[in-house]
Amino acid sequence: MYDRRQFLGAIGLPAAAVACTGVRPELLPAGLLEGEGGGPDDEDFWFEVGRAFTVDRTLVNFNNGGVSPSPAFVQDAMKRHLDFSNSAPPYTMWRVLEPQREGLRERMAGAFGCDKEELAFTRNASESLQICQLGFDLERGDEVLTTNQDYPRMLTTFRQRARREGIELTAISIPTPAEDTDEIVRLFEEAITDRTRLILMCHAINITGQILPVREVVAMARRRGIPVIVDGAHSFAHFAFKFPDLDCDYFGTSLHKWLFAPHGTGLLYVRKDKIADLWPLMAASEKQDHDIRKFEEIGTHPAANTLAVGEALTFHLGLGAERKEARLRYLRDAWAKRLLEHDRVRLNTSLDPRFSCGIGNVQIEGVDSGPLNSWLWNEHRILTTPIYHAEFEGIRVSPSVYSTMEEIDRFCTAVEHVIAHGLTS
Repeated sequence: MYDRRQFLGAIGLPAAAVACTGVRPELLPAGLLEGEGGGPDDEDFWFEVGRAFTVDRTLVNFNNGGVSPSPAFVQDAMKRHLDFSNSAPPYTMWRVLEPQREGLRERMAGAFGCDKEELAFTRNASESLQICQLGFDLERGDEVLTTNQDYPRMLTTFRQRARREGIELTAISIPTPAEDTDEIVRLFEEAITDRTRLILMCHAINITGQILPVREVVAMARRRGIPVIVDGAHSFAHFAFKFPDLDCDYFGTSLHKWLFAPHGTGLLYVRKDKIADLWPLMAASEKQDHDIRKFEEIGTHPAANTLAVGEALTFHLGLGAERKEARLRYLRDAWAKRLLEHDRVRLNTSLDPRFSCGIGNVQIEGVDSGPLNSWLWNEHRILTTPIYHAEFEGIRVSPSVYSTMEEIDRFCTAVEHVIAHGLTS
């Protein structure tokens, strides 16, 4: 973890150049054209971005890593689709709206660099990942490998398979923070045995924001014939990448986090030549064996949520992935570097842009993170998330593109009060 001494030794390094490219979002004011602003510290620009949201400004929401609000025009699109659905559902929802997801599938594939026949729409990252976790044939004694920092629901999924089918789960420990790619690959490789059949790994860990070297682990595992399922719940639309950058075969994510899509939307990527051998979570006909849409067979479902993902994608492309990434990291650095000036502050998140972005995990030595989290809410209406792990604790802090520097200051001032006076009113 980072402490004040390590931080002070590093701040003399020059900041990385920030690319501000992307499609101009039609919803933003006409004066905010490409090249005319929008850098990570351009508060006028980000003020206008924030106006696209309908967030409650009586509180500070720094738990966007849990679920994010959608811009108003995304909400409006969903309501419009829902109203139309209810006018004559067997016709409007099934025959008019449902086919429209194919156009969205093509747009999503184009934006993130894959074939549209490799993308399925789901309800969240958990559903996407469980399709993969439960879709492989495993036998008693087979091992699956992950880390002890993976998402609890996904660990629970494998533990249920262990109870039911007799497979074995191995969860390795990784450094916090982790800043050595070779070490992470080595830790995974050293844990592989002749019974290892599957690996699950996070692209970005939910409790710290740690970015893991997916491409390198996938390459190592592929040489050994071991599939890798990638949990991208906190990476997709958070920082700039495309599927070819990861070279993975299986990737699941939520769209209601960093893409700002309607709540209850997710995405599953399966490389085309891997689709046939992966069982769907709910039964599909044999003729769909090679069809990515077999993973969407869940019975009657709303069209409105998924179709409004199109507006969320428009918003994301309008901001530009690189510009959005730069702003999220700028906000994280603003509070993290300020708090690191205090001796008792420990940061469980790397400040190296290769290994983190907008999420940070911070601990005050001598202060229990759970009561700190409650105090921030009860006394200051600031939302964060308490994190307790066997190897560390802290509060997870995750601002978003609508967050303001005034809110960063409000959070830091409250935490500095605790550093100086403890958990007092």
